[in-house]
Amino acid sequence: MIRVIVCGGCGKMGSQVARLVYRDDNLKLVGIVESPTHPQKQKDWGITVGLGNTGIIVQDNLEKIVQDADQVVEFTNPQAALQHLEIVVKNKKTMIMGTTGFSSQEMGKINLLSKDIPFLFSPNMSLGVNLLFKLVGETAAALSDDYDIEIIETHHRFKKDAPSGTAKKLAQIVAQNKGVDLDKVAIYGREGLIGARKRGEIGIHSIRSGDVTGEHTVLFATLGERLELTHKAHSRETFAYGTIQAIKFMQGKPAGFYTMQDVLKI
Repeated sequence: MIRVIVCGGCGKMGSQVARLVYRDDNLKLVGIVESPTHPQKQKDWGITVGLGNTGIIVQDNLEKIVQDADQVVEFTNPQAALQHLEIVVKNKKTMIMGTTGFSSQEMGKINLLSKDIPFLFSPNMSLGVNLLFKLVGETAAALSDDYDIEIIETHHRFKKDAPSGTAKKLAQIVAQNKGVDLDKVAIYGREGLIGARKRGEIGIHSIRSGDVTGEHTVLFATLGERLELTHKAHSRETFAYGTIQAIKFMQGKPAGFYTMQDVLKI
């Protein structure tokens, strides 16, 4: 039985993951953590998400309950996630982080802190998206610079960060396979009289609309043809199911930095 704490377990994504953990015979939900100002603090988590009494009380301090868990799953915000990571490292637990919106400096801190524990990070827990990561890398490596590369992501109106963590990851994969510095070639949207598209640009565009769960397209286009690689998420459950697979994969793993590519063995 793998004992799991979900940070952000009352939120849109975290609650989906927590529900699946709660219902899985091989997992045990032992804690939910939210911010000190969260309205559900000190209330039964099950009642807040419509499951009835579960005996799992929403806490506002991971430090108080972290010893009860084997793994901590993180779906909050960058500031809280870094604080939670420090607690997990201090207590030598395993962590799975799906939080997005980190700066490059914050990612550097994550890489430094996480090296001493089993740590899995992915901006997107969907198995399909992580296969997309691999396909995009292979395509970028195979096609010449004659192919223009544009990344378009669409999410619901409530999403706070842009571009999405998944779009950033896709851009990083393209840049890595092209052998270029993303900071020098990335173009985030276009406006005005900008002239012809420069060779080697990587365009990244964000759309916020309605209740779209998440769509990502990487477009490779040259004169005469284009190739589009697209993933469309129909519900948050696809990310939650991927997280459950990650939890089971990470149990008993040695210290190190893991991704969903490791879960998929690709």
